[in-house]
Amino acid sequence: MNDFTQLAYLVTAVLFMLGVMRLRSPASARSGNLLAAIGMGIGLIATLVVYYQFSVVLVVLAVLAGSVGGTVAAKRVRMTAMPQMVALFNGMGGGAAALVSLGEWIISPRVTVVSAIAALFTVLIGSISFSGSLLAFAKLQELITGRPIVFPAQKPINGVLVAIAVVMAFVLAASGQGGQSLLVGLYVILALGLGVLVVLPIGGADMPVVISLLNAFTGLAAAATGFLLANNVLIIAGALVGASGTILTQLMSRAMNRPIGNILFGSFGRVTGGAGTGATDDGVVQSATVEDVAMLLAYARRVIIVPGYGLAVARAQQEVRQVVDKLTARGVDVRFGIHPVAGRMPGHMNVLLAEANVPYEKLYEMDTINPEFPQTDVVLVIGANDVTNPAARNEPSSPLYGMPILNVDQASRIIVLKRSMNPGFAGIDNPLYTNPKTSMLFGDAKSSVNGLLRALDEV
Repeated sequence: MNDFTQLAYLVTAVLFMLGVMRLRSPASARSGNLLAAIGMGIGLIATLVVYYQFSVVLVVLAVLAGSVGGTVAAKRVRMTAMPQMVALFNGMGGGAAALVSLGEWIISPRVTVVSAIAALFTVLIGSISFSGSLLAFAKLQELITGRPIVFPAQKPINGVLVAIAVVMAFVLAASGQGGQSLLVGLYVILALGLGVLVVLPIGGADMPVVISLLNAFTGLAAAATGFLLANNVLIIAGALVGASGTILTQLMSRAMNRPIGNILFGSFGRVTGGAGTGATDDGVVQSATVEDVAMLLAYARRVIIVPGYGLAVARAQQEVRQVVDKLTARGVDVRFGIHPVAGRMPGHMNVLLAEANVPYEKLYEMDTINPEFPQTDVVLVIGANDVTNPAARNEPSSPLYGMPILNVDQASRIIVLKRSMNPGFAGIDNPLYTNPKTSMLFGDAKSSVNGLLRALDEV
């Protein structure tokens, strides 16, 4: 590897790190993504120079096919389907790392026992990420039920299969290359099966955490592949993905007040209702009209909007921004309260609102906005079910108990925009909806917000 290639890889690594750093804020995320993409381009060109013995035509065709597919997906996939796309892309990364490591182990004449163990570890982790991500996609896309799928002795069976996979890896590493092809095939099938078995008992409410964890697995697989290939830039890129995915997984599990083990093995969501009711629950649901809600909003001093997945499904972010503009012009202090796990992937709501050009300074994280609810006149909840459920704070019998929530029930008035009284993604009833301070505005969020816009013009 010549000095030019080493320099190119160094530039690539620096651009990756700068890109990740700039992803911390919605204001700089686009430039961060662009920097990382430029780094990837430089890394690809440098790799082609090093491994020139491969067919350049085939490599270029593969790059073009991937670029076209990624571009089309980015432009055509709706924001509501972004978690599914992330799951698919993540799975492809894990699968690619597994295939490269398996191929290197089989054909390279220089693989040692240590390198073989690294390769087989990558195959295991990459395959788990691949099949697990595909199953996560199927759950999010509602191709299969989003509820946990459990069977007797599931945890012991998974534990035994993991132990078998580890033993098989050491046996394969000791047996050398070229032989044991049947055992290699069984090992790959077992690794793919483990990915499915790990995700099956996880409910849809925990899917953001699962996607982040599988993303960390893909990063680990890529880094291990980098060690196998002696490719520094792949090691750095994989380490960045693995570290950021791990940190994000920890942050989200803390936001839900649940350890990772409980998320992976707790089968959250099997309890589907009747979590208990809050002290203010009188069992009566009050409905409101758009004229009623417009009047409350127009004469409020402070309004907090709490977006959730219902906003994403209705694609109503542009209309919500227009409501914010109208209220701000009337002198109303309008803010957004963002829960860390609102939506179906980390940062879902932030990206959605950024797409509608909502000012970043109006977006407040949960810990910052919670003290403001008691001084708030009206809270507008748009499809955020589980992250506003007061049972998480008041009812020890609720599966949500202990999860930090947005304390919307402490505001003077609560307006909930919702299609029906069906529970949220976690399948838990929300006593907020029968709170005497709550009024329900039923209907599609986009239609309801459009109705608010018209009604505000008449107030």
